[in-house]
Amino acid sequence: MRILIYWFRNDLRLADNPAFTRACLNADYLLPVYIHDSKERDTVYGFERQGPHRKTFLRASLDDLKIQLQAQGSDLLEFSGKPSQVLLQLLKDTAANVIYCEKIEAPEEIEQVSMLREQGADVNEFWQSSMLDPKCLPFALEKMPDVFTAFRREVERAQLKFARPISAPKHIPPLPKVLPQGAIKKISTAASSVHPYFLGGASHAQAHLKQYLERRLPDNYKETRNQLIGRDYSSKFSAWLALGCISARDIAAQLNSYESLYGANDGTYWLWFELLWRDYFRFIHFKYGQKLYRASGLTGRPVKPSYAPSFEQWRTGNTGSELVDAGMRELHESGYLSNRMRQIVASYWIYDMKGDWRAAAAWFESQLIDYDVYSNQGNWLYIAGRGTDPRGGRPFNVLKQTQDHDSQGIYRKLWLSSH
Repeated sequence: MRILIYWFRNDLRLADNPAFTRACLNADYLLPVYIHDSKERDTVYGFERQGPHRKTFLRASLDDLKIQLQAQGSDLLEFSGKPSQVLLQLLKDTAANVIYCEKIEAPEEIEQVSMLREQGADVNEFWQSSMLDPKCLPFALEKMPDVFTAFRREVERAQLKFARPISAPKHIPPLPKVLPQGAIKKISTAASSVHPYFLGGASHAQAHLKQYLERRLPDNYKETRNQLIGRDYSSKFSAWLALGCISARDIAAQLNSYESLYGANDGTYWLWFELLWRDYFRFIHFKYGQKLYRASGLTGRPVKPSYAPSFEQWRTGNTGSELVDAGMRELHESGYLSNRMRQIVASYWIYDMKGDWRAAAAWFESQLIDYDVYSNQGNWLYIAGRGTDPRGGRPFNVLKQTQDHDSQGIYRKLWLSSH
């Protein structure tokens, strides 16, 4: 009798989840679990590591996953605590043989699995969060090009094809006959914090993608992607991708079908381009690992710590720069910010306010419903000039950005007049 534990991490879906499918094939009894990490509660800067917007989106995504599992006679059990300790206890309580899970190549997530293995646990990890299969790249990950443009050119030259997404398992093994104690019923969240454009869960992810393609929105993506207001200027896939409610392969496959039907264009290329950026930030972790999380990043330049009171002005939208303040208030009140505004407010904090990039990156982690450890770290290093970008930083001229993207003041009025 083979009892398996499936540990859901950032892969809250059944469709195109190779690790979960493998677990279903190899188990006689399967226990699906999600663990709310007790380390997620507070940062060294005094605010929650996971703010209300993230909590609400996560709650909805877990509820959606639970419904899908229950529809096939299974369930999702949630626990709170240190993942390694919780899972070791679950192995003991259920007499399970092995843990299956998604592989996450970031320091804290690597440590979680290492601690399990050090205690004798058998853990099978599966890499499945990228669009492209790293084993199919035209270079070894430890020798991948540092600069994104060179990375993209090599990928394009190799004409790589993404792996086709797989369907959800047709059969999920039953739960173990003896269920563990200590599962929590539900983590309460502030329901009012949910973003109107984002409803958590795989069901909503698929519905959004279907509607996005049916409305032919990819055709205009390149022209609209730097806008600041509204639902349709960008794809809005990021929040569902961040929690794995939908896979990058699935989006790429449906985008490919869209091109077969309507033809490829600049918009469809740029959507693929952005998915490739996402892959790049993932793959660069295999090359540099923990170095990406040093204060100096990949450079030798020291960081001058700065927090209060300038950080409080920045994060609450009270810097005196109207465009920046509007952006920071949108982030705090909605849990979302356009890519253009993310770059602007990040640049302002680093170059105008001379702030410590790490504090601001932690604030983004707390607030963004689409927080992704790879992309958040990679983008902050990129703006701060502490990653692989040869330009050594990306300062933005706020006055020029205001003229280019909010010349009529509509965005500033939206977020400053009534907030």
